[in-house]
Amino acid sequence: MAVNCTMEGRRAVVIAAAGGIGRASALAFAAQGAKVVTADIDAAGAEATAEMIREAGGSAMAEAVDVRQEDQVAALMAAAAEAYGGIDALLYGAAMHDESATVTELSLAHWDDVIRVNLTGAFLACRAALPVMIAGGGGSIVLIASQLGSVGQPRRSVYCASKGALIQFAKALAADHAGENVRVNTLSPGAVETERLTRRFGDMGLARDALGPAHLLGRLGLPVEIAHAALFLASEASSFMTGSDLVVDGGYTAT
Repeated sequence: MAVNCTMEGRRAVVIAAAGGIGRASALAFAAQGAKVVTADIDAAGAEATAEMIREAGGSAMAEAVDVRQEDQVAALMAAAAEAYGGIDALLYGAAMHDESATVTELSLAHWDDVIRVNLTGAFLACRAALPVMIAGGGGSIVLIASQLGSVGQPRRSVYCASKGALIQFAKALAADHAGENVRVNTLSPGAVETERLTRRFGDMGLARDALGPAHLLGRLGLPVEIAHAALFLASEASSFMTGSDLVVDGGYTAT
């Protein structure tokens, strides 16, 4: 039997939609019929993603949001609910660039900044979206975690901590809201060819050389490959999944 990942008639908010996994996921949701709010601190990038959706015949609106600001996150969800009449799916993918450093080298300010975007921003987004979802009869929340939420990597303590916490946060949310027909799952990609890697390594070729061999498939992932998994989790194709972490990491954590 074919898997049906339709999003027809559903309203989705995608945070971090200006590029990478977020953009690919927004496009995938729209291609399956969802009305999509593309949100990002990069307003121009969010609008570009929305325009891609509209050019393909879909429905989308862009909103600028700084996930560190409680009022902006609340305003985002209010705007989505007003424009489309509700929220059925939320994908949270905001993640701050983290310095490569040991704990003794990290400043408290940098630690706080990464936690505030990677974890506290997810809390704010879920807290603002949940009442709308519940009022509409339920929905699906997908938080983008990482394979590094389950395994450690040298000089990435704050990133590993934030993503591990995100996985546990989702499990607790799932337990709290299953009775209200809200499913909450995390999606943990391996290394994916996005701007984050070029920023860390300076060049995608260098990133491929450094990280590709760490994956059993011998390469980095592509944003669209992660977007397919996000679509599965956001749609009713995953209707018996909640409190789970879907690992799509090319075999990174298999050995």
